[in-house]
Amino acid sequence: MEVIPLKPGFGAELRGVTLSDVAASDAAYAAVRAAFEEHSVLVFRGQDVSDDIQLAFSRRFGPPEVTKVGSMGTGSHFVILSTFGPDGKVVPSDHRQQLRARANQLWHTDSSFKQVPALTSILSARIIPEHGGETEFVSMRLAFERLDKDAASRLENTFAWHSYAHSRSKVATGLATTEEVERAAAGMLADGLAQSRQRPRRAVSCLPCLWR
Repeated sequence: MEVIPLKPGFGAELRGVTLSDVAASDAAYAAVRAAFEEHSVLVFRGQDVSDDIQLAFSRRFGPPEVTKVGSMGTGSHFVILSTFGPDGKVVPSDHRQQLRARANQLWHTDSSFKQVPALTSILSARIIPEHGGETEFVSMRLAFERLDKDAASRLENTFAWHSYAHSRSKVATGLATTEEVERAAAGMLADGLAQSRQRPRRAVSCLPCLWR
């Protein structure tokens, strides 16, 4: 396996290994996991990707989450992001599906509002536009390392709480479903006040990588 760094200290492309290799081989997984721990974001180009292959690869990193109510893919292990409607046409800009896609343009990390945050997110592009559609990444760990000492000292023991319903409200009022809001308020999906008092999370260590 060849590891090609994409940026100094952050991001790498892996060559000479496939998702299926990682799913089937302990040695391949160990090498990929080591690259993940060092570079945070890994790129696998030109892969043969199906739902089964992606899920087998994902299980190497731990038990996959079940997609929450209100998202495309509810009840499965996949969140489907698409701007196409059932008729195969792009839905209007004010369609709920478009608004949810727009929420992903905010800097974020997946599942930071859950009681157990995700270790990683594994993204596959099945249909891509000729232009645009890029995903951007930023390393919180690298950003923290580059802070001056005074700023790093001020932020060292800061904490953050993420409300799924609140972040969705930044895109459109009512974008989070009633069930999502109620579960968030109860602390089941989001870090509610009572829960956050018991389990505060350091902002940098909890959010090592953000994307949009």
